[in-house]
Amino acid sequence: MNKAELVSAIAKRADVPASTVDAVLAGLQDELVDAITRGDKVAVSGLLTVERTQRSARTGRNPQTGEAIEIAAANTVKVTAGSNLKKAASAVPVS
Repeated sequence: MNKAELVSAIAKRADVPASTVDAVLAGLQDELVDAITRGDKVAVSGLLTVERTQRSARTGRNPQTGEAIEIAAANTVKVTAGSNLKKAASAVPVS
């Protein structure tokens, strides 16, 4: 599902205009970016948690040559599924 399909599905389910849903998603994106920039953790109970984490510097390998390379430390984003998403995923039979 892409963003346009998500906007359409939410608009239909919530019975609101798609432009309103699009504006809310844009606001959510802006707020998540600002929170991650500040180092804040954002938790939407039952749905997900988003937080900034740090990855240590490490030694890796170039897959083509096999030579060792140094990978710098970096900040990254961690998204953790909430209980409702976990329940939904576990309810689907494994194929």
